[in-house]
Amino acid sequence: MPKRTTANAESPAPPATQFTITDLAREFDITPRAIRFYEDQGILAPTRAGASGLKRVYSPRDRTRLKLTLRGKRLGLTLTQIRELIDMYESPKDAVAQARKFLAILEQHRATLEQQREDIEVTLAEIGQHEAECRRILTGRK
Repeated sequence: MPKRTTANAESPAPPATQFTITDLAREFDITPRAIRFYEDQGILAPTRAGASGLKRVYSPRDRTRLKLTLRGKRLGLTLTQIRELIDMYESPKDAVAQARKFLAILEQHRATLEQQREDIEVTLAEIGQHEAECRRILTGRK
């Protein structure tokens, strides 16, 4: 987590307003390379700092977008779907439209997973048939 300093030990730490790539990588347990990938995909947009402009400085907005991206990846959503959802939440708030869009994406993802499950079940049945045939052949030879 980013380091925060306080005036004294009793006062709460103010929220961080900037994060380095190292801060985010440590907080979310991902590599800096992954963060740069999300930047290349247009999900994150850090500012540049330092004399050479090579140091990336991430805002709380970038941190939130990264957090939402990682949640979406855990759900199995594509980066395109994740970007659509994140961008939707940054537009003027219309909770009904946002919920409809999210529901549509979830329904599409569920249908894809259901089809994959069906394909796996068919494949496992075929493997079982081939295994049984091989065992029959091997038993017959002994």
